[in-house]
Amino acid sequence: MIEQIAQKARQASVITASLSTDLKNHALQAVAQALQAQQDQIITANHEDLEQAQADKLAPALLKRLKFDQAKLQDAVAGIESLISLPDPIGTTISATELDQGLELYRVTCPIGVLGVVFESRPDALVQISALALKSGNAVLLKGGREAVNTNRALAEVIHDAAVTAGLPQGWMALLETRQDVTAMLALDEYIDLVIPRGSNAFVKHVMDNTRIPVLGHADGICHVFVDTNADLEKALNIAFDSKCQYPAVCNAMETLLVDARIAKTFLPKIKAAYDQVGVELRGDQRTQEIIDCKSASDQDWRTEYNDLILSIKIVDGLDDAVDHINTYGSGHTDAIVTENEDHARKFMALVDSGNVFWNCSTRYSDGFRYGLGAEVGISTNKIHARGPVGLEGLTIYKWKLIGQGHIVADYAGPNAKPFTHKKLNKNCPIDNP
Repeated sequence: MIEQIAQKARQASVITASLSTDLKNHALQAVAQALQAQQDQIITANHEDLEQAQADKLAPALLKRLKFDQAKLQDAVAGIESLISLPDPIGTTISATELDQGLELYRVTCPIGVLGVVFESRPDALVQISALALKSGNAVLLKGGREAVNTNRALAEVIHDAAVTAGLPQGWMALLETRQDVTAMLALDEYIDLVIPRGSNAFVKHVMDNTRIPVLGHADGICHVFVDTNADLEKALNIAFDSKCQYPAVCNAMETLLVDARIAKTFLPKIKAAYDQVGVELRGDQRTQEIIDCKSASDQDWRTEYNDLILSIKIVDGLDDAVDHINTYGSGHTDAIVTENEDHARKFMALVDSGNVFWNCSTRYSDGFRYGLGAEVGISTNKIHARGPVGLEGLTIYKWKLIGQGHIVADYAGPNAKPFTHKKLNKNCPIDNP
């Protein structure tokens, strides 16, 4: 059954790759309208999932992710409308080179093909991922968390049918529901071009170890804020609070606060007072415990993504110590420095090995929608074709298009070989997608 679904998606991807910008935008508008028209049905399905999750004693942070109310639906629709306004990422000429007179080589963006995306219990992720796949001309197989089974079914049906009515091929997206479905999907390298797993490091590693399909890994979000000795402490208080508390259940929330030893006695009591007001549980190293009252942090705390109002704190001896800690324990997601020293900021952003490095701003900005990407399928912590928030551009690859006028290689070989000009051209491929 899964092989048939993947085969149908492969067939659909041939069609979606050549769809016009106008048709894709029309389909996205149809999806946005259908979501609004069917919001009662979708929210009712979500209530069923929430009731079951509460009965199963799902963690509060996961319940918050699972909830898909009218406000989240409107946010999802706004994301689609933002996506419509973005340029089509397909058919863009990246480079143009004249190999010889009348022989021109173009590197042009194209869809990846068929995506297999496994994501957490966030129904809004299904909307974002399917919309990005549509705009970028890809077909997509989706597997959400089992806690959101009813919501995902309702959303997938509305989105698929609205897009097909607007002109997309049947089977351009499909919903998988069980772990067995995922296992079966990982074996289908004949039909699926890229797998995007969103979840823990262990889950991403499991996927990588059990498939021949290329994997774009979205691993743990162990994000840091480093308060430098030259920090504006008012900025630091606001950034450290926002990074942890604005929405603690997501991957770009701060999990470890690093504080320079020279300002720790001044800063830590102030930030503790702010955290105490909203019930943040603090876990600190020995030097932190000598300044503020908090639990003891273990080595495992530095490696933990809490997704909750829990924060580990460590006092470090300067910038190099902070960078070393981040590169040792971080997940390559998002890390920020708060400082008024530009040299310190430059060094931090050069040396921290993460997909997103920030200066004087909250880690919560690490997001495809906030970056202006329309939305995201996830945040890649890999070092492949896409890194950080993966939006439209990250769902494209390219092909080389060579246009000649009867040119043959024999003319460029042997003792009388013609030379190549390899002249850079400032022009678009004349046969781009419409």
